[in-house]
Amino acid sequence: MATIIYTLALVLFVVDLSYFGKVACDNSALGASFIFGDSLVDAGNNNYLPTLSKANIKPNGIDFKASGGNPTGRYTNGRTIGDIVGEELGQPNYAHPFLSPNTTGKAILYGVNYASGGGGIMNGTGRIFVNRLGMDVQIDYFAITRKQFDKLLGASQARDYIMKKSIFSITVGANDFLNNYLLPVLSIGARISESPDAFIDDMLSHFKGQLTRLYKMDARKFVIGNVGPIGCIPYQKTINQLSENECVGLANKLAVQYNGRLKDLLAELNENLPGATFVLANVYDMVMELITNYEKYGFTTSSRACCGNGGQFAGIIPCGPTSTLCEDRSKHVFWDPYHPSEAANVIIAKKLLDGDTKYISPVNLRQLRDL
Repeated sequence: MATIIYTLALVLFVVDLSYFGKVACDNSALGASFIFGDSLVDAGNNNYLPTLSKANIKPNGIDFKASGGNPTGRYTNGRTIGDIVGEELGQPNYAHPFLSPNTTGKAILYGVNYASGGGGIMNGTGRIFVNRLGMDVQIDYFAITRKQFDKLLGASQARDYIMKKSIFSITVGANDFLNNYLLPVLSIGARISESPDAFIDDMLSHFKGQLTRLYKMDARKFVIGNVGPIGCIPYQKTINQLSENECVGLANKLAVQYNGRLKDLLAELNENLPGATFVLANVYDMVMELITNYEKYGFTTSSRACCGNGGQFAGIIPCGPTSTLCEDRSKHVFWDPYHPSEAANVIIAKKLLDGDTKYISPVNLRQLRDL
């Protein structure tokens, strides 16, 4: 099992190579992208972990041109949302996974990806996968990168660069429900001892601390995705034996409850952390729009996984070499039982880049870059 489609945790850390050696402030350029979150935006960190959550097997990446169609550890057939956003904003290269041996020296100036399949806000999230990088560890790793920026640019320029030309985009939270609170059998004890309200309180308390840590390391521009309609993914529909137009009510109810509280938290941080801009990406409504009106966007199904096996919607066994593969990958909203296809990622990314306040507020990503 991999993690999920939703939360949009992209931490984009914007660096312009023309800056090196001078204190330039060309706010129209996006250079480096520093991405935090879960499998929605993991670009290969889990390849370097002894973990059950991996996507470095075919046919994952079959449409990823940069690798010639070979798997890279991305949990989709092509580009992630973070890849697409970076391209659209002018980033010259994709952000390297932090754990890759190649992520050293000037390579980090294009950006670093800290995301990890199975990761969540809570440290216990994803333990079923044995290993994964939770948000606390991802931010620990960013602290290492932050010191490297000082060495590469000098302390003053690095601080100015990070504060003015960096977008921190974070996609996290779905696993805290699916692979923690709602996990069959393993989570029963937690659910008996902790109400949904208390669990969400705990999540948001941890998340507030994590975002504040990034702020203290000079992060100022944030885009944070809420949790998508996790009750509507092929895995949930399949194991609960739902019809094509049904979703799991409890999972979606928890997502909506968390999302409302997240909105309040970001408003609080905008007010209390001077100079910071926290942008909320309304992933829930974006993905629900694709699922509900899939034909409008050129898809033939929003229920069945393109790559997977088991049940009515190919939603039980993750994508791998023995999986059934659909004929036209661009016609499926979901690539596998958990994650969107590249075609869906393109639509979501465009709403993040240029959408109105229904989907991203108070500003979209192009506007955030130019602040």
